[in-house]
Amino acid sequence: MLLHGVGTSGWMWRRLVDAVGVELHLLVVDLPGHGDSAGRPWVSLDDTVAAVAEVIGRSAGGRAHVVGLSLGGYVATDLAARHPGLVPSALVSGVNVLPFPRPGLMRVAGRLMSPFLTTTPLLRANARALGVPAEDFDGYAAAARSMAPGTFTRVGAELVDYRVPEAAAVSDCRVLAVAGDREQELVRRSLPVVSAAFPRGEARVVPGVGHAWNGEQPALFADVVRAHVAGTELPRVLREPQPAT
Repeated sequence: MLLHGVGTSGWMWRRLVDAVGVELHLLVVDLPGHGDSAGRPWVSLDDTVAAVAEVIGRSAGGRAHVVGLSLGGYVATDLAARHPGLVPSALVSGVNVLPFPRPGLMRVAGRLMSPFLTTTPLLRANARALGVPAEDFDGYAAAARSMAPGTFTRVGAELVDYRVPEAAAVSDCRVLAVAGDREQELVRRSLPVVSAAFPRGEARVVPGVGHAWNGEQPALFADVVRAHVAGTELPRVLREPQPAT
């Protein structure tokens, strides 16, 4: 199962689908407030995790390997902690579990930015920051504009305080926490924290990429997914993160 980031949709996984769709049975969903699920409001992370767990139980034979990036990474982390019987493995990327210096200020900034998020200038700026290839901009913009109003603010206000659930300590899900070496510092520093929270957790840093590395290095991303799902050796280009401080 593939879980997308905030402000986009299952569209973001098209290259991964092309790369591994013949080898793996893929389930691509749009999370509440996004894409084809924009009519279902984002209520909370708990609500979304419950909805995704229901889809796995109903549509994926009761078990599914999960891949999540950004918002999808938070959902995948919670699924791995709270529903290990449904999730044999989870690859989570772009997740921060450390305190932000000024969470209140971030919430205010999110509310102020929200009305302008789907304007072309801001979309172009975000696309550049995320490393979205120029040929993908139209698809990126369409996915962003499909997001229901208010979703970005509600998601951001909740995730700024996210921590790995205590249930992770007894989960038998294999968890791989990943981030690019050009990712935000808090996300990179979160890697060993996330992996240590799960008995079967590990963490890796991907050289030369940022937050949306599924678009920057799609072939490598596909190789990492293949290896993690199969439980085989990860690509050697990945490296161990710095220990948590």
